[in-house]
Amino acid sequence: MGLSISDQERAALADAAGFGLFAAITGRRSRRFPVGGAIPAGALAYTSRRPVQPLSAVERALLLSLMGGVTGWHDGIAHHPGYAPALPNYPGSASGRAMPSAAGFHTSQLFFTDDTGCYLLPTRDQQPREFATLEDWIGHTADSYVQLSDSRLELPREEPYMEGHNTWIGNHPGSLLAFAVADLAEHLLENLWFFAANGYRITDDITGRAIPGLQAFSGLAHADDPIPLSFVEQYSLTEASAELSIAAYNGALGLQAMGLGGWIFDGLDRVSVLRAFGFVADDDPRWPLPNVTGLPGHFETLSPPHVPSVAEGVAKLVTRKFGPGGPSHPSTPGPWSDTPRVRGSALPPDGIAELVTLQASYIYDTFGKLPGSVPTVHALMYLQAQHLDTDFYDEFFRPGAYLRTHAEHQQRWH
Repeated sequence: MGLSISDQERAALADAAGFGLFAAITGRRSRRFPVGGAIPAGALAYTSRRPVQPLSAVERALLLSLMGGVTGWHDGIAHHPGYAPALPNYPGSASGRAMPSAAGFHTSQLFFTDDTGCYLLPTRDQQPREFATLEDWIGHTADSYVQLSDSRLELPREEPYMEGHNTWIGNHPGSLLAFAVADLAEHLLENLWFFAANGYRITDDITGRAIPGLQAFSGLAHADDPIPLSFVEQYSLTEASAELSIAAYNGALGLQAMGLGGWIFDGLDRVSVLRAFGFVADDDPRWPLPNVTGLPGHFETLSPPHVPSVAEGVAKLVTRKFGPGGPSHPSTPGPWSDTPRVRGSALPPDGIAELVTLQASYIYDTFGKLPGSVPTVHALMYLQAQHLDTDFYDEFFRPGAYLRTHAEHQQRWH
């Protein structure tokens, strides 16, 4: 069923689209108090006199589009002197999205919950389409939702499930809670691929063990200067964290343009949130915390148990990169005037995939998971969007606590 947009919402969308970027950046604040909210005690104790008001379908679709919608073709990595004229083969997706991703890896997907249920927005490999209007773009986003359940995320309002200062407001009724989730197994494979393509092996500085079989790759350009495993895994975690955080920040800027309250934060227990969405996790005495590995049928990482072996996971990565629809397949459309020639010039996977398989298999066999020292599935930043109770801010703040868009939101959008 298509997204229904009223004339009033169409005008509100146009107004939001014209809101200035600088105004959104300088006007951004964490405005946590919603209609229907209550702070039970303290200097800011207050109970809203307004009822809970969920976001409309149009408001939801616009915010989710800003966080993880497809926006065009990825432009690729143009040049590397080490193997020119071959094109770098780093990207994992041919598509570009609202948030950037390191070297075009795009290992994340967007999840969200509201009063109607829990959902997935699977856009990382969704091929771009031409949209004549903003309405068409957000309508396509709404058509892409995958519903996982028909009830809001259930998370106890107490520590350790929420940080104490979030228990009064986190995942509040009526709000939209959205967050990107990264496959760090795939992100690590992509970084092992990146370094292998550039002539580097890794070394296990965590256990001090030698990685069997690396002598077969002693002819690499930088074989005598290996990259520490701890660095590669922290690098992967950091890069993915940037991708997840930028998605949330995009949504926060959208709140200012739309006149919605809300903020971005990380104060919900990640494992609890992911398990509530249906993700599975393993325990092992070698690990300090349960390790989430994926959501069967919807977000299956390139790590066992979601693939039979690490080698099968690498084979799936090769298919994603070089198979039909992939960024290094000649028949995949793209942004260039001669796209088949550009895509067809990508550095072949020969030799790279074998080294990645050897190293990744060693990591999994040694640590019992992939990556070995950071989670397989990573969630970090949440965007919570809600209708703002301006009465609270009028009561406790000086003028200027909210923007014109917040003051006029009900009139413009509803």
